[in-house]
Amino acid sequence: MRRSQVTTVSLLAALALGACTNAKDVLEPSAITPPASSAQPLPPAQGTSSAVTSPTTTAPAPSPAPSTVASSPTRATPTQTAALAKTRLQVAPIVGASVDVAAPLTAELQTRAKQRGLTLVGSTDQTATHVLKGYFSTMSEGKDTTVIYVWDIYDPSGNRLHRINGQQKAPSVGSGEGWPTVAPATMQAIADQTIDQFAAWLGSGGAG
Repeated sequence: MRRSQVTTVSLLAALALGACTNAKDVLEPSAITPPASSAQPLPPAQGTSSAVTSPTTTAPAPSPAPSTVASSPTRATPTQTAALAKTRLQVAPIVGASVDVAAPLTAELQTRAKQRGLTLVGSTDQTATHVLKGYFSTMSEGKDTTVIYVWDIYDPSGNRLHRINGQQKAPSVGSGEGWPTVAPATMQAIADQTIDQFAAWLGSGGAG
């Protein structure tokens, strides 16, 4: 009887020690951390709600960032204005466009430049700080005509500093294809975009 009692007590003690060991393992941070870490990627239902909420809170953060970047040009306007005031832009003869079509373009370049506080100088002016050379072509697509343009900006020594390129699509005027179908408003829109991009480039420091 005594032996059986001793055996029973020893078994109970062993079970008690095993239970205590398991309790310690569960209470240890090292034992708790793995489930917590695994619970973050694994739980699609409960864990995801809390885990996804924090990423969702973090995701909106980038959206304010772009708004800040968008407002920075407005704040940098004084710097941009100062850069434009010091600039004397010379526009080289347009390549690829007919004289009739280029006329609204050059006229609008002058108008837009004045609005921006930018001075345009003649082809013989030796005080030019920048030279703008434009290359144009057209592409007809059904009832629309697309004007493709490339502007290269050079310094007085002939070194290319920057390139502006884009395209303007508009309904064709009249019949046929090519330049006769390009409306003056299309060329005027290109002139506005060109001066605006040139001003933005100057405002950013005129790098590359």
